[in-house]
Amino acid sequence: MDNSIKLSLPHMGGKEQHWVNEAFKSNWVVPLGPNVDEFERLLGDYLGAPGRVVALSAGTAALHLGLVMLGVEAGDEVVCQSFTFSASANPILYQGAKPIFVGSEADTWNMDAGTLDACIADRVRITGKKPKAIIPVHLYGMPAKMDEILEVSRRWDIPVLEDAAEALGSMLDGRPCGTFGDYGALSFNGNKIITTSGGGALVCPSEEAAARVKFYATQARENRPYYYHEVIGYNYRMSNVCAGIGVGQMEVLQEHVERRRAIHGLYCRMLGDVNGVRVQQNPNPAFDSNFWLTTMEIDLSVGRTPDDVRVALAAQNIETRLLWRPMHMQPVFADAPYYSAGGIEERLFERGLCLPSGSILSDADIELTVEAIKRELV
Repeated sequence: MDNSIKLSLPHMGGKEQHWVNEAFKSNWVVPLGPNVDEFERLLGDYLGAPGRVVALSAGTAALHLGLVMLGVEAGDEVVCQSFTFSASANPILYQGAKPIFVGSEADTWNMDAGTLDACIADRVRITGKKPKAIIPVHLYGMPAKMDEILEVSRRWDIPVLEDAAEALGSMLDGRPCGTFGDYGALSFNGNKIITTSGGGALVCPSEEAAARVKFYATQARENRPYYYHEVIGYNYRMSNVCAGIGVGQMEVLQEHVERRRAIHGLYCRMLGDVNGVRVQQNPNPAFDSNFWLTTMEIDLSVGRTPDDVRVALAAQNIETRLLWRPMHMQPVFADAPYYSAGGIEERLFERGLCLPSGSILSDADIELTVEAIKRELV
């Protein structure tokens, strides 16, 4: 039996197998099918976006199609949050466009609106044209300050593609993350709040836009009795088998969200008196993170680095992870312009650690993790 404590394992609710079996019984083991339709319906109802959610093969596919729908083309510039996973930025290059990275603000660790505004002004000055889109990210489930970001986007008339891959179930002012931007991307990778094994979805502004996304995601085949293509398409639709897992997972989605929030509460309580440790929190009551991953900063003056703690806990079969290395620090994006908000994301990368947060974990697992952390830092 594996007694290790993992960062974020899949957590099955028990009904997933029924829907997968239905796919096999009906021989719907292809992209599209009744499970896909039902999964999209359930997601749309949950997000308050009925008829506007398209299930796809990955969150990265959702981001890519969001850029396609926003008309991003070769040579365009797209502003992206630097402090994120590479999947937020890679689709920009898929379109032959150029990423422009913006730093984070201190409260949420997400895109700083003031720096975004200055970045856009500078790009207009340098290139003579506006960036084509803005990609903010709700990092680790923490909502970005979308009111401030959207104010900038409206001022410059630049659309927003919201990366909510880590934020299903997170709320800002009572509104679900993924529904603020012109488009919103979700992920159902195995380590997310719910999973479809792999998979993602794109939240669209209208049913007409959703239909167009489905068209692009099924190789852009025109409605003719033979295969006919006027634009480039993609093989990005979710399979009916994977969607069956998703339908079952929707029954336990809110339970999973509440469990992650409870785990975060345990960490806050048990690490609150540890010198040199700060657990990331909701900035104010308007923010309601799903706490997909609970994260903490370590004051380096305690004499231990996050990687020291990571290695020590790994030796005890406890999995942790360093925070994302910012995109402007990645060799693949070395030539991309970067606009700093004070180097906050670089400081966080040096000091931050993600803690085991999966909804499948017990209180005892969290207690063991905290005890191991305290042995390293106290």
